[in-house]
Amino acid sequence: MPGDTVEHLLRTEAPQVLGALVRRFGHFDLAEDAVQEALLAASRQWPADGIPADPRGWLIRVGYRRLVDLLRSEQARRRREHQAVLAEPEPAGPAPASDDSVTLLLLCCHPALKPTDQVALTLRAVGGLSTSETAHAYGVSEPTMSARITRAKRRLAESGARFTAPTAADRDGRVAAALQALYLIFNEGYIASRGDRLGRIDLAREAIRLTRMLHAAEPADPEIAGLLALMLLTEARRAARTDGDGRLVPLAEQDRSRWDSGLLREGTDLVDGVWGAPDAGPYRIQAAIAAVHAAAASAEATDWPQIAALYLGLEHVNPTGPVRLSRVVAVAHAYGPARGLALLDDLDERHRLSGDQLTSQRERAVRAHLLEMLGDRPAAARLYREAAALTANVVEQRYLLGRGRRCQD
Repeated sequence: MPGDTVEHLLRTEAPQVLGALVRRFGHFDLAEDAVQEALLAASRQWPADGIPADPRGWLIRVGYRRLVDLLRSEQARRRREHQAVLAEPEPAGPAPASDDSVTLLLLCCHPALKPTDQVALTLRAVGGLSTSETAHAYGVSEPTMSARITRAKRRLAESGARFTAPTAADRDGRVAAALQALYLIFNEGYIASRGDRLGRIDLAREAIRLTRMLHAAEPADPEIAGLLALMLLTEARRAARTDGDGRLVPLAEQDRSRWDSGLLREGTDLVDGVWGAPDAGPYRIQAAIAAVHAAAASAEATDWPQIAALYLGLEHVNPTGPVRLSRVVAVAHAYGPARGLALLDDLDERHRLSGDQLTSQRERAVRAHLLEMLGDRPAAARLYREAAALTANVVEQRYLLGRGRRCQD
């Protein structure tokens, strides 16, 4: 049985299993630990024994038993509470067919948690990212992220959080945190933090699935629609992003006939439907940028001045290093590499892009690209090699090293 099939199934079922245990017993922290052990048991048994007829029910039963073990080991001061829980019968029969993903997503974004902890917990519990992958998304060490996730689970338990929908008072904050989490999950699917694949289609599809569900639950929210549009327009290019040998193909060189026309239409329609709403946020603006790319019949026909203007607006509402670097690229294409390099120098001086852990790799790659366009090939080659050394994604690394060698020829 292909390992990817089991991995995808486990990633899809994990939120449902966790939701079933948390709804029944509470104890999010212990339930999440129990689910992780059930997933580990399945990853070992199912490839050899086959996927059970009711995989969700299998996981719930194994998770239930492990949760019972964890509850029995809790401190004496909670013994009476645990006895009431242990009196519950073990689940039997088929698992419920309901999807708890959105409720679980918003539980992870509970107002009792710090925003960074909300996103970290969501990435782990709902998105299925490992602790290492979640750490990479934040640019912190794995032990730091592990401690952050543990702290978030403990804080949920202390706050008495229940498996319920958000209230009107905390809805905006929880949805905003959920959107950030979904965005990071999709980004990990778009360019994996490590490994020999450019992206992870399972994560990208899961992010799209959850965002579709959130959009269905909140159809009037323009930022949710904007994020979904951004994901669809980006995912539409997946088939063209690598060649037959798995090598990265940059946007300017992609065969646009391989772009998914259905996803492009759906994403563009979503952008058109919400662009007129006031106070465009970061997801709507990024979706508009992706729509401009999608509308161009060729790389040469791209409206780069419009994209540069949109990135300037995006920088006003989301002044981050990656956004600033993307504006540099847009300005270089719209007005020439010299102007782009001058902007990069200015932004690096003011915001230390080359010294920041989250942007140093991309800053070197962008600078190398601009220097290559200006004809300084030796300097470009050196920076391409430096950028390659700063990524753990093998496909991206090979691409950057190849660009560096081309500058030396």
